[in-house]
Amino acid sequence: MASYTPPLRDMEFVLHDVLKIEQSETPGYSELDRDFTSAILDEAGKIARDVLAPTNAKGDEQGCVLENGVVRTPDGFQDAFDLLREGGWTGLDCDPDFGGQGMPYIMGVAVGEMHSAANMAFNMYAGLTHGAYSAIHTHGSDEQKATYLPKMVSCEWTGTMNLTEPHCGTDLGLLRTKAEPQDDGSFKITGQKIFISAGEHDMSDNIIHLVLAKIPGGPEGVKGISLFIVPKFLVNEDGSLGDRNALSCGKIEEKMGIHGNSTCVMNYDGATGYLIGEEHKGLRAMFTMMNEARIGVGLQGLGQAVAAYQAATDYARDRLQGRAVTGTENPDGPADPLIVHPDIRRTLMDQKSFIEGGRAFLLWSASLIDAANLARDEDAHGLISLLTPVVKGFLTDRGFDMTVQAQQVFGGHGYIEEWGMSQFVRDARIAMIYEGANGVQALDLVGRKLAQDGGKHVMAFFEMVKAFIKDNADNEDLRTGFLEPLKAASKDLQAAGMYFMQNGMKNPNHALAGSSDFMHLFGHVVLGLMWSRMAKAALEGDSDFHKNKLATGRYYMARQLPATKMHLARIESGADPVMALDAEAF
Repeated sequence: MASYTPPLRDMEFVLHDVLKIEQSETPGYSELDRDFTSAILDEAGKIARDVLAPTNAKGDEQGCVLENGVVRTPDGFQDAFDLLREGGWTGLDCDPDFGGQGMPYIMGVAVGEMHSAANMAFNMYAGLTHGAYSAIHTHGSDEQKATYLPKMVSCEWTGTMNLTEPHCGTDLGLLRTKAEPQDDGSFKITGQKIFISAGEHDMSDNIIHLVLAKIPGGPEGVKGISLFIVPKFLVNEDGSLGDRNALSCGKIEEKMGIHGNSTCVMNYDGATGYLIGEEHKGLRAMFTMMNEARIGVGLQGLGQAVAAYQAATDYARDRLQGRAVTGTENPDGPADPLIVHPDIRRTLMDQKSFIEGGRAFLLWSASLIDAANLARDEDAHGLISLLTPVVKGFLTDRGFDMTVQAQQVFGGHGYIEEWGMSQFVRDARIAMIYEGANGVQALDLVGRKLAQDGGKHVMAFFEMVKAFIKDNADNEDLRTGFLEPLKAASKDLQAAGMYFMQNGMKNPNHALAGSSDFMHLFGHVVLGLMWSRMAKAALEGDSDFHKNKLATGRYYMARQLPATKMHLARIESGADPVMALDAEAF
């Protein structure tokens, strides 16, 4: 069974030495000094290491079981959930008016990485609840907030989102679930939703479903979608639980991974629901939850890469196989450890450099969300809107790749269940699919986000990179290994954007055929920027930690960042090679 070590030192470095959060003008950040964040992260790390990680393999093995309409979660999940609730962890960054602790979102992301790395399936129960909380907090009425949010902040009640239907995934305009208006202002919700994570389980007293449905007579397509609160148990005026609502779990999906999370088919048979916000404006409210979820899914991709890398590193140090080509390094043993071999070092460095760069990307993104929400910074809002599909798509694609590389370090043992490596691969795989498949994220990036506000935000990103390079041009230690590769990669990204501008209007396929490559090109440039910032901070110290940080960063800039040239070449090949065959030829 794989163990988990919280990356506390690295998180502290990113938060305080790179992002310098306590110096930020974002409200609440001045309180985030090293002692405070260290205390929070240390306790969260202990829970991840000592409580959540030991339940991970068991959750994978046992899965969830549907019995008489009730889903039983794996052994240990209830106790772990109770521990999180009792410690206030489920409301870490929630509104104090509803029982939350009111910390900035960046702290929730840092804690979330550790908890997701330790047990991704388990962490989804609280994570989805947080997303539902955010949607109600932003778009709900005062009465709805008072009724639902205190119990959701504490996770006495959990939450879900219900979008997908058997015939309808990304194309929500096709959904059929109906919402019939009632004389008392409520609605009767009828329809079936699938792939509903945490749709039914035994760890909370109530489950608050957020359900997309259409009110008869409304506009066609997505313009006619509304969002409804549909509780598992109706809530009385005094806040107590009333009758069971007319909804049920029809089945639990048999999945490739995340077995410890109950992925349900939910049937709504005239269930009582309550409109959130305005009629026919449901997507706007739901996307509050979706955008948060996309950051959370990027976090999952990173988290599984972290857990798999830690296991692979331990194995590479212990497993004796062959001799180093430069001479024996373990003369008292029958062979040298795997980690002496250059190809093993390569794959471990691939993982390490992605993980540390990805962690900085994720925490920087969280700081932008805080600036947008707490400081009402419109520029930060625009930039994180641009970057959200990159966070989701790039970190999950590459995170999955890293779990496969970690599995490869084990050789045949990586394919055997008792070593636990296949779980990381299987769990990470879903992150590339749900909350908008990564191909859709790439289309959103190229088709909508690049041109948003006249291209203002992508130009702001280019200026950010340019300014960093210019401001540090006299730093000899940064220039060759970091600034020059970053400049070259940024030029590749700009060239790709220019190709889309020159060719996409004439034939949109030229842009869309290169969208996934553009998303990855963008992701590499962001990590190049993150590594350059981390290198600048690391040069201010002389500990082994700082020296190792610089070596890892140089590896990324030399061995990973040049992938931007490959992605640019693919983009500039246009749509013709992609669309050359007729559909019948496949």
